Order: sequence, then structure tokens, then C-alpha cells
Amino acid sequence: MPHVTLVVPAYNTARTLEDTLSALLAQTFRDFEIVVVDDGSTDSTASVVRSLQRDPRLRLVQQRNRGLAGARNTGIAEAKGALIGFCDADDLWEPWKLQAHVRHLNDNPQVGVSYAGSALIDDEGAFLKQAQRPRLTGIDAAHILKRNPIGNGSAPVIRRAVFDEIAYRPAFETRRDWYFDETFRQSEDIECWMRIALTTNWQFEGVPGLLTRYRISAGGLSAATDRQLASWERMIAKLTPLDPAVMTRLAPTARAYQLRYLARRAVSDGDGERAWQMVARAFAQSRVPLIEEPVKTLTTLAAAAVLRLGGQAITASFLPLKAQRS
Repeated sequence: MPHVTLVVPAYNTARTLEDTLSALLAQTFRDFEIVVVDDGSTDSTASVVRSLQRDPRLRLVQQRNRGLAGARNTGIAEAKGALIGFCDADDLWEPWKLQAHVRHLNDNPQVGVSYAGSALIDDEGAFLKQAQRPRLTGIDAAHILKRNPIGNGSAPVIRRAVFDEIAYRPAFETRRDWYFDETFRQSEDIECWMRIALTTNWQFEGVPGLLTRYRISAGGLSAATDRQLASWERMIAKLTPLDPAVMTRLAPTARAYQLRYLARRAVSDGDGERAWQMVARAFAQSRVPLIEEPVKTLTTLAAAAVLRLGGQAITASFLPLKAQRS
């Protein structure tokens, strides 16, 4: 039995999937399997996987489209490993990433979720001058809800025991358990991480380094901010009954951070009016981000103001942003 299962959700990702799988197959820690979940693709995603199946560690599972959460759930259900890592089909892992997480989890039995920072790349795989450099230690539910140190879905390696502890099965589900909530098409990551933080004793902890290359695209995203905010609010409503006191205390500040993030997305897309609206709503919710992260908060405020007044060229150099995938 492999020690680790790497789950790769894939939906119409033929263009990038071979690079993703090649990077995973090149890991210095070798005791793993890769489960690619073809989530109802209509392109040649499955053919790409089959072309690489000369490596016996690679498996293909195909299903009707169930979304990212559904593909991950299928991958977890198929997994044979005691540890489960995730890599989206357009991201890349550095060769030493898995070794770092296996060592980290072996040395720290109380840690259930191991993660690392990520370097950001563009659609062509070129490095951007940005990175996700998360807090690595002392993580609690407040840190996860406000700033999500895990960062993205291709960053963590998680013990199977963690998923066993949070598994549930909706009444209409006849085939397998859910770990990620498949009713979410956005905010599914943070919803899962928060359920782990609120309902289990497993710790979250990071390892140093930028071990994932996280692909992002800019343009045309500001219109999705309302949809993403609605999903985030639904996540808050779902989780609040798990620990009403904690969630009620954390929600205003976390909402302010979320609104600031969405404002930065709007700035990156050149939508000054929406960016300003999001910044104003963030300040109305809480001033804590201004106290905790004054430079980033004031930079966002200034960029939104300048862009709103028509200074798009100035803003682009003042606040170079790329909108992240939801």
C-alpha cells in the first residue's frame, strides 16, 4: 500500500495536466500513488493520463461532473495512502515538496494538516513577482477564517485520519462519504479547513519554503466578487452552529478581511467602483485589518481610491496584483 495518495482533480485541463503529473511523478519521496479524477471533462484530459500510465503509480478515475469538491471527495474515497495530498491539474509541485510534508507529519503526530507557501505563476508557467508566504505555526480557527494560511488547494498534505473524523454522508448520497461540501462551488476549501479546526483536535502547521507553483489568471474576475462573497457568507452561516460563540466573535473581522481581498481582486481587474465599495464595506465591518496589517490595508484603500478617480495606469504600478482563482 502506498504511504501517500496524491489526488489531482481534473476538468478540461489537457493543456496543463501533463506538466502537473510529470512534476508529481518526479517527487523525491517515491512511496505514493496518484489518483487523477476526471470530473466529466469534454477535452482530452483522460487521454493525457492514459499516455502516462506506463508508471504504475498513476490511476485514472472518471465520473460525471461534480465540481472541485466532488472530485476531491472521489479521490479521497479512492485513496489507499495514510496521507493525502492535493494538486490541482494546472499547478505544479517542487520535487522536494512531498518529502518535506512526510517528514513534517512523521515528526509531529499532533499535526493533521501540513502545508507550505506557494510561488505564483501565470498562464504560461512564468513566475510572477508574488508569493503566498503564510504563517506556519500557532494556527487556530481565527487565523484560518481571517487569513487562510493554507493558501490554496494545492498546498496541503493531510492525514487520512483527519478526513475520517470529519466525514459525513448526505441523505441523498448513495455512493460515498463527503469531506468537502459539494454544494459549494466557491469557499469549499476554507469551509473544510474550518470544520477541521472547529470539530477536531488536529493541528495545522506549515513547513518553510515556496513548494507549490500556483497558477493564477487575471481579467474578468471582479464581476464574480458578489458571487464569491455570497458563498463565503453561506459558509459562515453553515459553520456558526458548530461553535456559535467563536464564530460570532470572529465573523466581523473575518468578513472585513474577505472584503479587503475582494477589493484587491477588483483592483487587479481595473474595477475601481467595485473595489471602493468593497473597501468601504470592509471598514464598516471591522478596523482590525488596519491594525493588524496596516500597510496592506492602506495600500488597498489607496489603490481603490486612485482607480475610482480614473488613475488606472498609476494604480497598476502602485498595486501590482493578480486575481487568484476562487
